[in-house]
Amino acid sequence: MPRAKTTAGPLDPAEELELLHKISHLIGSTLELKTILQEIVGLVSGLTKADATFLYLHEPAQGQLVLSAAKPPHPSEVGQLRLKMGEGLTGWVAEHKKPLVLPQKAHDDHRFKYFQALPEDRFEAFLSVPILVREDVVGVINVQHRKPHPYSEHTLKILATIGRQVGSAIENGRLFEETKRRANAIQTLSAVSHTVASDRFHEEILQLIVAMTASLMGSKICSVMLLNEEGTELRITATQSLSPAYRNKPPIKVDQSLSGQAVLQKKPVAVMDVRKDKRFSFPDVAASEGLVSLLSVPMLYKDKALGVINAYTAEEYAFTKEDISVLQSVANQCASAIMQTRLLQEKLAAQDALESRKTIERAKGILMKKRGMTEPEAFREIQKQSMDRRKTMKEIAEAVLLAEELGGAGKA
Repeated sequence: MPRAKTTAGPLDPAEELELLHKISHLIGSTLELKTILQEIVGLVSGLTKADATFLYLHEPAQGQLVLSAAKPPHPSEVGQLRLKMGEGLTGWVAEHKKPLVLPQKAHDDHRFKYFQALPEDRFEAFLSVPILVREDVVGVINVQHRKPHPYSEHTLKILATIGRQVGSAIENGRLFEETKRRANAIQTLSAVSHTVASDRFHEEILQLIVAMTASLMGSKICSVMLLNEEGTELRITATQSLSPAYRNKPPIKVDQSLSGQAVLQKKPVAVMDVRKDKRFSFPDVAASEGLVSLLSVPMLYKDKALGVINAYTAEEYAFTKEDISVLQSVANQCASAIMQTRLLQEKLAAQDALESRKTIERAKGILMKKRGMTEPEAFREIQKQSMDRRKTMKEIAEAVLLAEELGGAGKA
């Protein structure tokens, strides 16, 4: 590992003590991860007088390092710029759990990886230390200077110490976020349950569910897609997206789509990047709407798939077991609401059919008595009037009954 000559003096004891005090205060003062990361970048930037400071967090589920904070800020790159373990100088530091010092021509190092979006790629000096918790890599801190810069041995040790101390603060911040996420999941599931049990209309229930689910999952777009009667196509029934391009997508074939696989297999389907998956039916919509990762879970009612709930993210995301479990619970409650609505509709339809038959039978009786018709003739008469007047047979029968009542009242 290249070392720089020591030309800049170390921090004096008072400055070093003040720095360590700030770090200790940071660790105990907040659990908000975003605040923690910004404070760390600010401390390191001030300590090193760097022209640029970057902090990457390690996402073990994806095996990636994600740019999570920077100074100067890079709002379009934070959360988007990703490296694999071992990729580039940053990936090397994370993989080997060792600091790296390149006082000049860092961009000429064989391990260097260029990012066209970062002007810092052309900076000369580079210093990087891993952020560790119990020897596990939590992230990496990078310091860069535009011109050659001899980093002192003491500076390197201080940064390494910071890397170890702030690791616990980052882990606590992540744990706090996960706890909040679980609490939100419980609240959302409770709200979904309440919505399903309400007397709202079917469409309104589904619309509320996708809105709550999108908020819970942090989804760019969340949607409910239902199967047609033949079970061959899925169409969007509810979504919180306002985009006409997404809302007006035509139905998709079950046997030719990612969401269809969730229906056929009756299992969740997760895709890291739909833009690169040939099974995704609308790559143009994904590109225009900024859709990247997809989680599609089947809505199951007594092992029968009624459709799917889809959740899209705006950046690559590895859905966790907990994500899948929560969305599957929402999907199953959604399926329950749909089936309850369908059963109620069937019940009402059956009741209406029974009432119609009773009304038609009474009207036939009147026609048979008043006009001397046979039962088949009376039925055909009501049927003919229904076709001629473009009304239901029940409406024609009710008119016959009303005429009979009015005639009886006139005689009285």
